[in-house]
Amino acid sequence: MKFMRKLFAAATAIFVGLSSSYGAAREISLTQPKTELPVIEQTGMSKSVPEDYFSPCKHSGTVTEITYNSKDYVRDESDVTKTAYVYLPYGYDKNDTETRYNICYLMHGWGGHAGEYFQYANITEMLDNMIENGDIPPTIFVSATFYNENSQTDFSSSVAEFRQFHRDFEENLMPTVEGKFHTYAESTSPDDLKASRDHRAFGGFSLGAVTTWLQFCYDSDYIRYFLPMSGSCWYYGGYGDFQIEKNVDFMEQLVQENQLDERGYFIYHGVGTNDTVKYQSEAMAEEMLSRNDIFTPEHYVFYQREGGQHDHISCREFMYNALPLFFKDEDNDMQNKTFTENTTVGEVIHDTAFGDFGRLLFPVDRTVSDDMTLKEVSNSSTYIWYNDIKPEKTVEILNTLKENALNGQQIFYPIYTESEMQNDTSMRDTGIFFFKGEPNAKFAVCNAGGGFMYVGAMHDSFPQALELSKMGYNAFALIYRPDDPYHDLARAIEFIHDHAEKLEIDTENYSLWGGSAGARMAATLGNSDNLKQLTGRTDIGQAGTVIMQYTGYTSASQADAPTYVCVGKNDGIANWKTMQNRLNTLDSYGIPTEFHAYEGLPHGFGLGTGTVAEGWIYDAVTFWENQMNGEKIPQNRQLANLQDYLLTRTNSAHGNHYDLNNDNKWDVFDLVMLKQKYLDNT
Repeated sequence: MKFMRKLFAAATAIFVGLSSSYGAAREISLTQPKTELPVIEQTGMSKSVPEDYFSPCKHSGTVTEITYNSKDYVRDESDVTKTAYVYLPYGYDKNDTETRYNICYLMHGWGGHAGEYFQYANITEMLDNMIENGDIPPTIFVSATFYNENSQTDFSSSVAEFRQFHRDFEENLMPTVEGKFHTYAESTSPDDLKASRDHRAFGGFSLGAVTTWLQFCYDSDYIRYFLPMSGSCWYYGGYGDFQIEKNVDFMEQLVQENQLDERGYFIYHGVGTNDTVKYQSEAMAEEMLSRNDIFTPEHYVFYQREGGQHDHISCREFMYNALPLFFKDEDNDMQNKTFTENTTVGEVIHDTAFGDFGRLLFPVDRTVSDDMTLKEVSNSSTYIWYNDIKPEKTVEILNTLKENALNGQQIFYPIYTESEMQNDTSMRDTGIFFFKGEPNAKFAVCNAGGGFMYVGAMHDSFPQALELSKMGYNAFALIYRPDDPYHDLARAIEFIHDHAEKLEIDTENYSLWGGSAGARMAATLGNSDNLKQLTGRTDIGQAGTVIMQYTGYTSASQADAPTYVCVGKNDGIANWKTMQNRLNTLDSYGIPTEFHAYEGLPHGFGLGTGTVAEGWIYDAVTFWENQMNGEKIPQNRQLANLQDYLLTRTNSAHGNHYDLNNDNKWDVFDLVMLKQKYLDNT
């Protein structure tokens, strides 16, 4: 019978003439055309940095000092030694020459010094959090100086220094840094540095912003992304003699003569509304925005910080807003990559397809190293109390979610509001992953176990949700707090009902699924009295069915839902007789039940692939459908049920004429051959 189930999908699709993913691993295609930077509003107010981004995160980068040989380009070109500070993201390995990193150079203002971006306004902590939460890819940052002595000089001398910085950058700083650290430059030759311009950015504050504009004028062959913060271009003129129009004329000419429109460039220009020298930035922006046929939103935006001063706090906010807009082609390259068993947990968590919720794909209440591969993490050491964990299933689940996200589907929903999560930060560790089925099909909520110590979703709810979606049902996998699971499930049920139209689901006769601790949750909320008590609502109907795997839950009442149970007879945690006894009690109340106990199976077998339990999920869905009183089921299930009907009919009902392969039985092979015979005749 297991063998017949494995042929289920192919025979159904061939027999009926439809392409279906039911019962088989989906073919994942992540190939998408490369896109330019997405168009955003060309002007506006910057968004505030989340408060928790100012605190140290779990995975912090490191800052290292480097010195390099340069020259005094202002005076006599004598030899000088200069200093810069380099931020390396968490996970950077000097011995790993395969992994390449984008790089962003940062310049201080008048009186500043190398390394100041890593000293002030919690910018380093913000970068750590942005990388950890997937806002930006792991990136190298360099806090450099235009001063030869890395110390303040008078204003006119400072201007002279930054006007020559582009030479130091091209000839010394960039080759030194990118010869030492793993960027996308194949070598430090000018040609290779230019070839990697799509992976390089430059930003600066105050006189550093002026330096950034000059970098655009001199070094756009080396740099694609620019972040000038509180400053205008001084290619012509200087302080008090800004010559805005002449400078923008020059930049327009530069764009046209160097085909930058086709090669790509992007400038995020920022200034605070209370900045004491905002007028030069505003004048610059006004002139550039007036030439919107050249400086389009794909290439230039101007954003202000409400109440922002001339300080590093404003810089921090502009960096927070601008950096996620940089290196978009790199994002597309990463998006087009599928996960494999050798992909690391960190690569999954930080994949931009998963936004800031990638961390919830793995247990947040257990220590899971970012360095573990998907093959390594898919074991009973990570998912304790579970067995038969399949790395290939982990890969399929993650690729499916990623594909759906890249195709525009929202795959994750918080179940609590932002204000609720601010008041109780533990709520940020909750939400529902959405495995979408057919529009307006019924839904299921799958709850993983973990002994109310952690949430084992990758083995105990994601696989079930994925298989249900293949059958056409809409499935949600709940990530809950182990110390408050019932309230989280109640809130999830409320959220789904309240957003049913947007989610395109049918809320009648929904089902609740769970394994181990998750089965207790499903049974508890499947009870109509508990549902009303935990939600405080009477407008949400009781679940049509509860599906339970391996739990010792014993409570039973006439308010319980129809229940399907499966468990292994060698389960040392949940005794199969305990589960059977509870179903006998439900039977005595007239509540429909179905019970399966599998010889030799231990606790936590999940889908049971490759075991005697393989295929139980189809029996469970059939039980669910039997409680629907003839309501419409997904098309995939209609096809599956039709094939079930055909294959269970007796041979005599068809006659030997239908035994096309002459093996004296009517089976799935005959269905395939029957379809082919029909096609050949037409």
